Amino acid sequence: MGFQDRGYYRRDEGFAPEWSGVMSIIVANVALWVANLLAAGEFPITSFLALKGDMLSRPWECWQLISYGFAHDPTSPWHLAFNMLALWFFGREVEYVLGRGRFLRFYFSSIVIAGLAWLASLQVGGGPQAVLIGASGGVMAVLAVFIWFYPKQTVLIYGVLPVPAWALGVLYFFSDLRGAANGGGAVAHVAHLGGAIFGLLYAWQGHNFSSLTERFGEQVSSWMAARRGMKIYREDDDRFLDPEEEVSLQAEVDRILEKISRFGEASLTSKERDTLTRESRRIKQRRQ
Repeated sequence: MGFQDRGYYRRDEGFAPEWSGVMSIIVANVALWVANLLAAGEFPITSFLALKGDMLSRPWECWQLISYGFAHDPTSPWHLAFNMLALWFFGREVEYVLGRGRFLRFYFSSIVIAGLAWLASLQVGGGPQAVLIGASGGVMAVLAVFIWFYPKQTVLIYGVLPVPAWALGVLYFFSDLRGAANGGGAVAHVAHLGGAIFGLLYAWQGHNFSSLTERFGEQVSSWMAARRGMKIYREDDDRFLDPEEEVSLQAEVDRILEKISRFGEASLTSKERDTLTRESRRIKQRRQ
C-alpha cells in the first residue's frame, strides 16, 4: 500500500527544516541497510541485529529488542522502503504533536513492545528458531497515534483510492488479525498488532502512561481505605480482627471469665459460651 496526502505538508516549513526524530530514524535504518549490503556477507549486520526467537533464554541479549527495528530484508529494498515511507508520511505529524524527545521515547518503546508481543506469540505457537527484523511494529504504533489524532485525514491507498485514516487503520488491523490467526507466514503480524495496540493506548492516555498508573494507585488506595471499614469473618479462620474488635472481644472474654470465677460455668449463656469457643479457636490458630 502506498500513502500520499497533501495534508501532510500543510505547515509551510520547507523541506526538512530541522533534523527531526523521524529523519534520524530513517537515516539510521537506511545507513544500516546500505552497510549490510556493502559488507557483502563478510559481516552479516542484519543477522546480528535481528531479534532471535529464543532470546528469552539469553536475557543478556535483550538489546535485540531495539536493534531488530533497524534491520531490514537485505535481499530487497522494498521492505525498508515501505516502512520508511510510512514513517515519513505519518511520523512527522505525530512528532509535531509529541515533540522530538517524547516521540523518540515513544518510538523506541513501541519497538520493544512489538518485539515482546512477537516473543510471547512464539511461546504459544512455537518456533523459537524464528527471527524478527524490521521497523513495522514501531511504524504501526506511529500510524495508530496518527489515526487517533487525525481519524478523518484523507490518505491514498496505492496512491489512487482515497480513504479516511481510520478506515486504513481498520483495514490494517483486520489484515494483521487474520494473518496472525493463520500463522503469519513471513510477516510478523503479532508484532504489528502489538505496536498498534501500544500506540492506541499511548494516545488514549494523553501521551503519558503515568496517568494510568496514577489512576490505578488511586483505585488501590480507595479499596484499601474502604477495606478498613469492612469486617470479614470466616468460621474457619477468625485470627485477624481489626483493632477495635480485638479490644472489644478481649474485654468480653475477661468479663465472662470473671463471671465463671464468681458464679461458675453453669451461669453462662449460650452466647457467652460461643464467645469463649471462638476465642479458644483463635488462640489455637495463632499457634499453628
